[in-house]
Parts: sequence; C-alpha cells; structure tokens
Amino acid sequence: MRRGAIWIVGVALVWWGIAALCAAASNEGAELIGTKAPSWDVSEWLNSQPLSLEQLRGQVVLVRWWTGPECPYCAASAPTLHTLHERYHAKGLVVIGFYHHKSPTLLTRRHVEQLVKRYRFRFPIAIDPEWQTLKRWWLDGHDRAWTSVSFLLDRQGVIRYIHPGGSYTDEEASLMEHLIQDLLVQSGEAFP
Repeated sequence: MRRGAIWIVGVALVWWGIAALCAAASNEGAELIGTKAPSWDVSEWLNSQPLSLEQLRGQVVLVRWWTGPECPYCAASAPTLHTLHERYHAKGLVVIGFYHHKSPTLLTRRHVEQLVKRYRFRFPIAIDPEWQTLKRWWLDGHDRAWTSVSFLLDRQGVIRYIHPGGSYTDEEASLMEHLIQDLLVQSGEAFP
C-alpha cells in the first residue's frame, strides 16, 4: 500500500511540473485542460473506418489538425506524429490527424490522399472540410494564433495537454512523448 501511495504522489508531482511547464510556455487553450473533449462529426476518413471519440475510450489519443502543402509547420510536424504513432500505437496510443483545408484549390479526397502519402501518415485521418470540429474544439469564440493545434487526451477522453499550433520544437516533442508515456503508464504499461 505504501508503494502505491508513493507512486501516486510521484505521478502527481510529475503532472504538476509538466502543467507548470506548459503554462509557462503558452496559456493559449489553458481553459480547456482538464475538460472532456467534445465529440466530432466527421464522415470522411482515410486509413481507417469512421471513428468516434466514444469508440476510443480506454486509449490515449493524440489529435492533430493539419493542412498542406502550403503549411511548412504541418510538414515539419509530420515526422514527430509518424514517430509517436510507430512507437506507441501497440501500447495504446491512437494518433488521429484532422485535415482542415486552407489551399486556394478545391478540396478533393485525392488532394488529401496525396498529402497523407507525402507525410507517410499511417494513422487515421479525418477530413474536416468546413472546420466544424476544429471550431468546436478550438476556435469557437476565440481568436487563436494557429489552427494546427494538437490535443492529447487521456483514456477517459479528458484533455491533458494542448500544443497550440505551429511545428513542434525538439523540447515540445520530447514533452509530448513523456506525457504520452505517463498516460500509458497510468494503466499499467511500462517503459524502459
């Protein structure tokens, strides 16, 4: 029993420290941390059958909005998303990309398929053509600096971390990986 209490205190201290680092880095979206993620209403998916957030309960979920090819930040973040998917998918992480169209050309499924191939995304991709889900999750009523936002959800669908957009720095990618590991460990998964 004593070990369990020490572990709980240790995890709480780690999360407190991470939360402090996140708050220091950016307050954008801080009001959403600790809240349940809203549902999404998306009918078009690549690399997957249609998914609902409810179907993903019990798994750690990383949701990233992206666009291209005009967005250098999205292209720069693609390797990190690919790596996180490859390393942690079998351990309970689901990475989901939400494509939101910004190109002056007409949105077509083929356009998105070409980008998915270019970025080597092998995880589920939802197409959010009218930004309906992006607005509900991030933009609704807020003037945000970025639309290429990332959300990390725990196994109960609670938002635990937000990267407010742009590309991931090495430090941000490392922080996100540690957060993913911590969320996976909370259910018994061990990491070296």
